[in-house]
Amino acid sequence: MTFSRRWFNQACLGVATALVAVACAGGGGGGGDDVVSVGSKDFTEQLIIGEMYALVLEENGFTVERKLNLGGTPVAQAAIESGEIDLYPEYTGTALLTVLKLPVSSDQQAVYDTVKQAYQDQFNLVWLDPSPMNNTQALAMTEERAAELDIRTISDFAAQASNLTLIGPPEFEVREDGLVGLQEAYGDFTLKSYKPVDAGLRYKGLVDGEADVAVAFGTDGEISAFNLVLLEDDKGLFPPYQVAPIVSQAALDANPGIADALNQVSPLLTDDVMRQLNYEVSGNQREPAEVAQEFLVDAGLISE
Repeated sequence: MTFSRRWFNQACLGVATALVAVACAGGGGGGGDDVVSVGSKDFTEQLIIGEMYALVLEENGFTVERKLNLGGTPVAQAAIESGEIDLYPEYTGTALLTVLKLPVSSDQQAVYDTVKQAYQDQFNLVWLDPSPMNNTQALAMTEERAAELDIRTISDFAAQASNLTLIGPPEFEVREDGLVGLQEAYGDFTLKSYKPVDAGLRYKGLVDGEADVAVAFGTDGEISAFNLVLLEDDKGLFPPYQVAPIVSQAALDANPGIADALNQVSPLLTDDVMRQLNYEVSGNQREPAEVAQEFLVDAGLISE
C-alpha cells in the first residue's frame, strides 16, 4: 500500500494552514559543518518519527548522523544528556512520569508546559512543538464485543469486570499506571482473568476471542486495521503522551534552523496518521525508513 496524496490530504485535514505558517517562518538550514545526531528509542513508532526528523533536517541542508533504535527511555535520556545525540522524539507523559517522576495529570497543555520548563531547567534541553497525536495507554475492544456488552467507557468496563478477560503485557498487571491504577481510579473491581502475553500478541488474542479487552496504546496501527474501539478514560487516569522533538540547547544554539525544520513535521502527526504509518511497519512488514520517506514526500516536506 502506498500513501496517495488523496489519503494524505484526508488524514491531515485541518493542519495544512499550520504547516504553511511554520514552513514560511523557517529560516536557514544547516549552518556550518556541524553534524546533527538524531536518536530514537527502539520501537516502531520511534523509528518512523526519528527517521522523519532525520530526513527533514537533511532536506533543509543539515548533515545528519542517525543513531536510531538506541533502547528504552533511560538509554535515550542518557544519550541526549551526555551529548551522544542532539535530539530525539519523546512523549510528554513519559517525560512527566518516567524521567521527572512527577504526579500524573491528564491536562495536555499543563503536562507539556511542565515538562518543557523542567527539561530546560534540569537538563538544558528544549521541547519543540508537540504533535496532536496521543500515544497514551488505553483499553481496546472489538466493535462487536463492545456493542454486545454495551461497553464504551472504562467505567462500563469496571462495572462488568468480573465477567471479562483482559489481555496485555505482564507488567501492566502490577504497574501503578496499569491495572493497579485502574482499580484505584475506577473502584476496586476484580477481573474474571488477566491474560499476560508478549506485547505483540495482544491484538491477535483479542480478535481471536481469547479475551474481551486488550491493553492498547492510542496510536497502535492495529486499532484502525481491526476497527477496534478505544474505551473512554472517563475519569482521566492516563496522562497524555504527545510526541515532540527534544533538542539540546547547545545544538539549537549552533544550528537554530533545527527548530523550524522539525516543527514542520509536528502538526502532521495525528492519531489516525500514526496508526496508518505504524501498521505499514507492524502489519505490512515495511521498513520504517521507507514509510517515513514516502509520507514526507506525499506531504511535500522532502523531494523524491
